[in-house]
Amino acid sequence: MTRRKAVIIPSVLLSLSSLAVATPAMGAPAPGSPAPASQASAPWERGESVVAGIDRSSHPLRTTNPMGSLRDLDALGRMLKGAEVVGLGEATHGSRDFFRMKHRVFRYLVEEKGFRTFSLELPWSSGARIDQYVVQGKGKLKDIAREEFQGSYRIWNNQDYIDLITWMRGYNLHHPGDPVRFMGNDMGYAGPELYARVIDYVSQKYPQLLAPVTELYRGLAPTTDAGTFAEEYAKLPLTERRARAERTHKVYALLRAQRQGPGDKQDHQWMTQHALAIHQMARGLAFDLGDEDQIAPMMKLRDQVMAENVEWWRRHTGTRILLSAHNTHVSYDSFDTRYPKTQGSFLRDALGSRYTSIGFSFHKGSFKAFGTDDNVIRTYRVDGAKPGSNEQTLDKARRDDYILDMRTAPGPVREWLDKERATWNIGAGWPDPVEYTAALGKAHDILIHLHDIQATTYLGAP
Repeated sequence: MTRRKAVIIPSVLLSLSSLAVATPAMGAPAPGSPAPASQASAPWERGESVVAGIDRSSHPLRTTNPMGSLRDLDALGRMLKGAEVVGLGEATHGSRDFFRMKHRVFRYLVEEKGFRTFSLELPWSSGARIDQYVVQGKGKLKDIAREEFQGSYRIWNNQDYIDLITWMRGYNLHHPGDPVRFMGNDMGYAGPELYARVIDYVSQKYPQLLAPVTELYRGLAPTTDAGTFAEEYAKLPLTERRARAERTHKVYALLRAQRQGPGDKQDHQWMTQHALAIHQMARGLAFDLGDEDQIAPMMKLRDQVMAENVEWWRRHTGTRILLSAHNTHVSYDSFDTRYPKTQGSFLRDALGSRYTSIGFSFHKGSFKAFGTDDNVIRTYRVDGAKPGSNEQTLDKARRDDYILDMRTAPGPVREWLDKERATWNIGAGWPDPVEYTAALGKAHDILIHLHDIQATTYLGAP
């Protein structure tokens, strides 16, 4: 297997833009995607009514700085009435303004609306380590970030997320009886401590299963750093990866089948979920990603897994959740046919109106991203929204930065939002030859528009 293909398999778990080498030339739509909207606009699109309607119904956003006054977010709080899970997207995977705004919104939801969990597009086991840090102070954040934010997830090793996690730890020091929590909901990696937890639990509660479980897990737990493990796993023959998925499923099935002892219900549920997370990784990496026909089923599985993990956490912790991911994942309507059903769509099926999706848009700015040719993280910039795009019209509003409830916007605005046109949809890799289109009103409930964004400060290895 070539290095390029070895990189593609783990990276696809964060963003399909890493597959750009196999996609059409610049400006062409993804295979099967709707053709980009015509540059010609309806008369009312060119007129003042849409922009004037945005001006009348949007709410000013004073800053993305997470510290200081939160009063301008009261309007957002009213929009989120009844929500138990709020999906908050990002239009790039590497811009500080999106990350800082997530911190700011989470702080508001914690302090004003009783939310207690921040959930990130990050492996379950990595989230568990960070949760131990924010709740118990276990470990050093710098070490945890270096060890867990690796491979395709290394984009999260930035100053803005370090600031958010540090704030969470500080909050818990002042509120030990009512802590905020951190969870990872993704399936791209399962750390060695997860296998150890399951085996230790089995040895204590179901000693008759210790031998078979130990044998089924033999040789599966990572013995290298996370990034190296992902690359080496991707090089395994497909038959071996599928055999490993069969083994991890057997452990999960064994745990599910056990009768819980007195007072053991909670521990049993958590250990079964840990075993499921191990199986989710093995199952997700058992697809043949060299076969284009298998990419969409794998991405559908991934979004379903991420949604199910979030819903499991909500049920078992009783906390309301801010879910952080790319716009594509938190949306209802995918921007790309390689994502046949999104995490947001699965969550809407499960929660109905108790799930709310917030998308981000921006006019211009910079971001960190993997180079699609060499997988090296660099800073890139786009200078101004494309003619005829969603962002070109959104940026004509008199406010540079604002929040818009698309469900209650004036009729001409809602009609405009329901039409598909070119949109910024920048993932983990750049340049991306695909021109994405979206009907924003069908993708999200609420939109946060920023005029100018800046790249995050990346802390990891390039």
